[in-house]
Amino acid sequence: MHKGRILYFTRDYTTHDRRFLATLAGTGYHVYFLQLERRGHPLEDRPPPQGIERIPWTGGQAPASLSDGPRLLSDLKRVLREIKPDLVHAGPLQTTAFLAALAGFRPLVSMSWGYDLLLDADRNVLWRWATRFTLRRSAVMVGDCNTIRRKAIDLGMPDERIVTFPWGIDLTAFTSDASERTQSQTFKLLSTRGWESIYGVEVLARAFVKAARHCPELRLCMLGNGSQADEIRRIFIEGEVINRVEFPGQVSQVDLPRYYRQADLYISASHSDGTSISLLEALACGCPALVSDIPGNREWVEPGEHGWWFPDGDVDALAATILDTVDQRHRLPEMGQAARQLAEKRADWEKNFQELTRAYQLAMNNQ
Repeated sequence: MHKGRILYFTRDYTTHDRRFLATLAGTGYHVYFLQLERRGHPLEDRPPPQGIERIPWTGGQAPASLSDGPRLLSDLKRVLREIKPDLVHAGPLQTTAFLAALAGFRPLVSMSWGYDLLLDADRNVLWRWATRFTLRRSAVMVGDCNTIRRKAIDLGMPDERIVTFPWGIDLTAFTSDASERTQSQTFKLLSTRGWESIYGVEVLARAFVKAARHCPELRLCMLGNGSQADEIRRIFIEGEVINRVEFPGQVSQVDLPRYYRQADLYISASHSDGTSISLLEALACGCPALVSDIPGNREWVEPGEHGWWFPDGDVDALAATILDTVDQRHRLPEMGQAARQLAEKRADWEKNFQELTRAYQLAMNNQ
């Protein structure tokens, strides 16, 4: 017997969306899936999980723009009339959750994706208004860290209607195995972030060039790709370190843990993050982390225990800290154990997901 009907309304179809949907499929809810747009290459090439009903509608096939708003809103209202959900789960705040709020649907559980509150909410007056409008009409808002919670409160969301939990990871897939780490004289850095300006990959590239000049054993593995690919490769070529950088491209979720386990140090120079899933993956694999000193990262990495911080955007400081970690490489196994213990304590997807179902009940009990 179904507990009720949930409409899961998201901007695009990503690996994160699929993970939410796969877990929701086993909760007893009848789950419908609605996708706002499709931006470029697929972010997740697997179909929606079994038991999830994908809803055809006017959106979901191409990038969406502001001019598409009236057409999308009209068809969203049709979808809501036809399937009659008991609850809508929607995010990011200024796109899918905003459309659901405009449609007048209640109860609405809005889910922050981090960037929507940390960046988009302050983009301009219109975006700030849309954020406040959505929050006012949300029965509950879900966020992945206290940084997001504080921002939502600043924008008018009552604290008692916010449910905070890190999305977490599969601790059975991302496991620690120190024996996979290289026993050679090289010191391997790992980056898994997209090659976009928000993730600070240019900062990382320039810092690696500086550090590599003083440390012949330094190596870098950069997963993924992105719009800054040409610039990143140019930095490495001009710095004469291109032969010390590995570019595996996009790797599958099955293969990804092996890259964390083979690295000596995970690096993220991101300028904005809530709870970074890639950081949690690194910690779970026992890989100490060197991360930018931003609020989301400070909630996870204790300097000297699980890794290190460096001032956001500071190339020289990042290069110097990389060299410091090489000098302290004897500490990495102990730090890796502490990182795994932290992940087991706070980043277990199976445990943390229960907070989402609690948010659903809270929303439906207070509609």
